Amino acid sequence: MSDIDRRTFVRNSLTTSAIISVTGCSPSGEQAAESNHPSRKSVSVPSFSLDEITIDQIHEGMRSGDYTCRSITKMYLERIEALNTTGPNLYAVLEVNPDALTIADELDREFQASGPQGPLHGIPLLLKDNIDTKDGMTTTAGSTALEGSKPLQDSFVAARLRDAGALLLGKANMSEWAGWKSFEFGVSGWSGRGWNGGRGGFCRNPYVLDREPGGSSSGSGVGAGANLAVATIGSETDGSIVGPSSRACLVGIKPTIGLHSRGGVIPIAHSQDSTGPMARTVRDATIMLGTMVGVDPRDPLTAASEGNFLTDYTGALDPAGLRGARIGVLRAYAGFDSRVDALFEEALDVMRGEGATVIDPVILPEELRFGNEYEMEVLYHEFKADLNTYLASLGSNAPIKSLQELIEYNEAHADLELVFPQELLVESQNRGPLTDQKYIDALRNSHRLSRDEGIDQSMDSAQLDALVGITSGIPSMLDPLDATGGRGGGCSTPPAMAGYPNMTVPMGFISGLPIGLSLCGRAWSETTLIRIAYAFEQSTNHRRPPEFLSSVNLT
Repeated sequence: MSDIDRRTFVRNSLTTSAIISVTGCSPSGEQAAESNHPSRKSVSVPSFSLDEITIDQIHEGMRSGDYTCRSITKMYLERIEALNTTGPNLYAVLEVNPDALTIADELDREFQASGPQGPLHGIPLLLKDNIDTKDGMTTTAGSTALEGSKPLQDSFVAARLRDAGALLLGKANMSEWAGWKSFEFGVSGWSGRGWNGGRGGFCRNPYVLDREPGGSSSGSGVGAGANLAVATIGSETDGSIVGPSSRACLVGIKPTIGLHSRGGVIPIAHSQDSTGPMARTVRDATIMLGTMVGVDPRDPLTAASEGNFLTDYTGALDPAGLRGARIGVLRAYAGFDSRVDALFEEALDVMRGEGATVIDPVILPEELRFGNEYEMEVLYHEFKADLNTYLASLGSNAPIKSLQELIEYNEAHADLELVFPQELLVESQNRGPLTDQKYIDALRNSHRLSRDEGIDQSMDSAQLDALVGITSGIPSMLDPLDATGGRGGGCSTPPAMAGYPNMTVPMGFISGLPIGLSLCGRAWSETTLIRIAYAFEQSTNHRRPPEFLSSVNLT
C-alpha cells in the first residue's frame, strides 16, 4: 500500500463532526483564555452531571441516596453513547457490558443489605481490551483475528476488581496487539478496521481531536480523561500506561512487575508487562492499585510480591509528601522541546518549594535512552512464547491458536489488518524458544543496564527516593504521515526494562494539550512514588477536563 493510500485511509477513518462551541462548560483562568482564542473551536458535547466525579464522591452519594449504582451506570452508558461514535467520535470504547444494568441492580441490593462490598463497590470501570473477562464481553487485543473470543475465565485482575465491588462497564480500544505489530504505523490508538468495518478503528484524543491519544492503552486513557467511566485499567510493556495517561491529563501507575498478575492478560512479554490504574486523581488511582494485588499461580512472577504488596495504599497520600524527599532528575530525557522543558522546570521548582532536595542531573546508561537491542530481543522472544501460551488458554474454540495462525489470518484479511505491515509479528515468529542463549543473554543485559548499572546504582549513590522525568512529548497529529508536534520525550524505558514502578501525574498544558510528569524508582517503591505524586498534585492541581477542541495551532 502506498503512502498516499494510507493517508487517505487515515483521513477517511476520522469522522468529521460539526465544529461549534461546547455546551454546559464554563472554563475559567488559563482554560477560559485558551477557549476564547479564535482558532480554538470545540465539538459540542452534552453536559454531564458526573463530570470529574471521584470514587469517594460516588460512595458518599450512594450513602446519602443521591445515587444508586444503576443510576450511575446508566449515566455512563449514555455518556459513552453520546461521545464514542457520535459527537466527537472518540472511538474509545469497543463494547459495553450487555449485563451492566443487571449487575448494577445486584450491587445496589448488596449495598442496601450490608453496605459496600469493597473499596470499589458500584464503581463503573473500563478495561483495556487485552484483559480477559468471563461475561458477555469479548477480549481481542483490538484485533479482528480474535473477534468474538470469550475467555474461559476472568483474568486475575478482573476477578480482583469484581471482588472489590467494581462494575466492569466495557472494553476500551487500544493499539492493536498493544502496539506490537509494526514500527511503520506512526500513531497510537489504532485497532483493526480497514475499509470494511472491524473491531475498533482510530481512538482520538479528547483534548484536541486531531491529535493522537498515546498507546497502547489508548481507549483507557481517553475513557478516563473524557469521563466515560470513573476510571480505567490499562496495561504497559514500555510506556503504555503512562503515555496515554499523560496525553489525557491523568494519573497512571505502572507497578513493579509481579505486583499485578498477568494471568488472563493478552501479552507482549512477561518480563515487562503489567496492568495498572488510570484515573483523574492520585487518590482514585491509589485506591484501585491495592485492589488488584495478590499471588497468582497463573503468573509465577507474582510470588515475589508476597510481603511486598499492600491491599490499601491510601496511607501514602500525604500532602506534605515532598518534604524531605530526595529526587533525581533524568535530565538526558529532556531537551527535545523547549515548551515541554519549561513545564518541567516549573515542576522541579514546585518540588523544591515543597521541601524536596532535587539532584540534577542523574545519569543512566546511554543505551537506555533509545530503543536498544536487548529490550527488543527480549520482547521478540517472549511475545512468541507468551502469546502461544495465552491462545492455548482459550481452549479448542479459540479463533486462532498460534502466532503463526495470526500472521496467516492477517495476510488473508489484508483489507482489515494489513493497512500497515506486521513485521514485529513475523520477527517474533522467527525467534526460537526461551532456552535460546540469545534470549538469555539479552534478558541478563537488559536487567544489568536498567537495574544494576541504572536505576539501583544511581539511586543508591545519591540516596534518592525517586527519579523524575518528562512522561511524553506533545501529542502528534492523528496522521502517521504527519507527526507534527509529537516526537521526542518519554523516560519509560529504564523502569520498563527493569520491571520497576513508574507513575505519571499531570504537569501542565501546551496549547490545550496535556503533558505529564513521571516518577520512577526501585522495585516495590509504589508507596514512595504515590506519596511524592500526591504532594505534587495537591500543590499544583493541573488536572482539568477536555474541551474537545477540533484542532490547535502549535507555534
